[in-house]
Amino acid sequence: MTLAIEADGLTLRYGDTVAVDHLSLRLDGGKIYGLLGRNGSGKTSLLAAISAFRRATSGTVTVGGAVPFENAAITRQICFVRDRVDAQDQDRVRCVLQLARRLRPNWDQGYADRLIKRFDLQVNKRVGALSRGGKSALSVVLGLASRAPVTIFDEAYLGMDAPSRYAFYEELLDDYIANPRTVIVSTHLIEEVDKLFEEVMIIDRGRLVAHEETDTLRSRGVTVTGPSAAVDRFVAGHTLLGEQRLGGTKAATIYGELSDGDRAGARSAGLELGPMGLQELFVHLTKDREPAR
Repeated sequence: MTLAIEADGLTLRYGDTVAVDHLSLRLDGGKIYGLLGRNGSGKTSLLAAISAFRRATSGTVTVGGAVPFENAAITRQICFVRDRVDAQDQDRVRCVLQLARRLRPNWDQGYADRLIKRFDLQVNKRVGALSRGGKSALSVVLGLASRAPVTIFDEAYLGMDAPSRYAFYEELLDDYIANPRTVIVSTHLIEEVDKLFEEVMIIDRGRLVAHEETDTLRSRGVTVTGPSAAVDRFVAGHTLLGEQRLGGTKAATIYGELSDGDRAGARSAGLELGPMGLQELFVHLTKDREPAR
């Protein structure tokens, strides 16, 4: 079961602060989506609206064609796990997992048991006694074992060490292939996880900057290197993201698709065209902004 997600003019305000600013997008479902944005960009607010944790100030958000806020039939199909566990510190881990089993109609207890062992989750501890890595492990188990048609990981695994994070990426991909659903992963660790994403959304200051298939988005960032004058002529008319100069050589990064003619022209001019990583592209697309407050 997969559910489409659609936002139309979605706005979320907290007092005078606009967290999400008239944002519109559609996720057709049945894919792993990457959600990228700097601190304070509105990522968590957007995910909270999708998950019915927040009511839209204006505009709409729907999941499976229905508004999720105060809609139990829809919210039971959405699992939103964050970088902190939504439980009381005095709660036992096993009780948190038992509650999830009762609330999640697609919960797979056998899979949960296997994940508990893989991530060495101490189920007899209280949530407040878990290390940061242990709390992340609990969040990951809750998200994966829920098998929810819409599963959202909002930096849920940041407390894990590198081997555990890579184990999570492996489990996520394997289980997604075996049990297709709509998965959204919000992350700052772009280079670690970008190969999982089928589509990427980038938001900045509450607005959608980009939403494309991952390979298409990567292809829009190109580094042009060669003699300064030749580079300047080539990049004229393109969106310039940044440039560096060393002596008579310049490297310029541009955003936008290049035609076959552009590429042939670059070769004849002695210019080298290189790919741009998703993380580097993200940095360029979101760097011209005030620091988050």
